[in-house]
Amino acid sequence: MKTPRQSARRPSLTSSDALLGAIREKQSFLCVGLDPDPAQIPACFGTGVAAMEAFCKAVVEVTLPYAVAYKPNLAFFEQYGAEGWAAMERVVDHIPSNVLCIADAKRGDIGNTAARYAKALFWGLGADAVTVAPYMGRDSVEPFTSFADRWTILLALTSNPSADDFELQGSPPLYERVLAMSKTFEGSDRLMYVVGATRPESLARVRELVPDAFLLVPGVGAQGGTVEAVAKHGMNDRVGLLVNSSRGILQAGNQEETMDEVLEQVALAAERLAGEMRALLEARGWGV
Repeated sequence: MKTPRQSARRPSLTSSDALLGAIREKQSFLCVGLDPDPAQIPACFGTGVAAMEAFCKAVVEVTLPYAVAYKPNLAFFEQYGAEGWAAMERVVDHIPSNVLCIADAKRGDIGNTAARYAKALFWGLGADAVTVAPYMGRDSVEPFTSFADRWTILLALTSNPSADDFELQGSPPLYERVLAMSKTFEGSDRLMYVVGATRPESLARVRELVPDAFLLVPGVGAQGGTVEAVAKHGMNDRVGLLVNSSRGILQAGNQEETMDEVLEQVALAAERLAGEMRALLEARGWGV
């Protein structure tokens, strides 16, 4: 009987102190989202799963000076079945262990099923962190937070327009109740939260409710959010932010350019965002 794969990748940014150290070293809190849309991958990388893998690995290599985290989106790989999953495993293995690897899986199930999801993503895939939907309650979250050397990232206030359907409903809004309740979960010190950059006015309220937690903030760039607004409302006295950019970096190059030209534009896009972050860190006294 074939046994499950056990990733050789071992995380090192397992505490807020370690993550803050990486941010200080690179003067950046950039997370690069690896969402390899096959229709948007430059032709020079080929086609299909092989192109996705080659492109993601190259993006990691050229953005590594600026990124403290990478966020592979599992859906883009899973659509190709076993071949896509195997490619994703190799992409994750390509991410150095001194950089955070976030499996953007948005899992949400209960009990033994959640525990198996956690093992698959933390042990099998080798991720340092996993995004989790909290709407089935604590028993859908605590199987993830029971892993003492991993992060669990709860969806709190997302950047999609239809978040209004549920997350902002009620008094107080549902996202506020999720944040408050999550602090009572076992292993809550290992929680981060997803908060969209397109809702900067709510970031301050989120920060009030979870003052010490790291926030994973998507929506900068292509979706209209800005690093400055995110830092203004969401940065705490230990930075407390990972700002994600996916399309703004992955699609920086022209699809018809050569590989070197594409990767140069990808690196420049990451460098520009990291430069904004460096200026904000220096302004807060976090410069090296």
